[in-house]
Amino acid sequence: MAEGTYHQELHISWEEFHRDARALADKLKGREWKGMLAITRGGLGPATVLSRELDITHVDTICIASYEHQDQGELQLLKSISLEDGGDGWLVVDDLVDTGKTIQLVKEFLPQAHVAAIYAKPAGENMADTWLTRVDQNCWVFFPWE
Repeated sequence: MAEGTYHQELHISWEEFHRDARALADKLKGREWKGMLAITRGGLGPATVLSRELDITHVDTICIASYEHQDQGELQLLKSISLEDGGDGWLVVDDLVDTGKTIQLVKEFLPQAHVAAIYAKPAGENMADTWLTRVDQNCWVFFPWE
């Protein structure tokens, strides 16, 4: 979506973010996770809460750049990770699934990983295995760390 085409804004406070991250953790409980991968940079915040709530001590990152302000450009894989079994038993987390392009790239090299996001937009929500809250597609989300 080109800059200026967002018709709504959602400002998430630290309190709301923490509450939602814990609620996502509740949805993910009951599985044995081998480890967690945060999609940087947005997945770092959720990974902090989820790793504690789910007692996951092995945390790593996948670094993908795509946004320039409010414009999503071409994906750039800056740091990948190779896991046995295609990521089976691993949890990949992000703050928001927007178009699903980032998660699609992750699933190319980790097809068995479980992908979770706190917030999801309709265009990308089917790419995440677990998500908590739907956000309108034309809404720009401001996270507390921004």
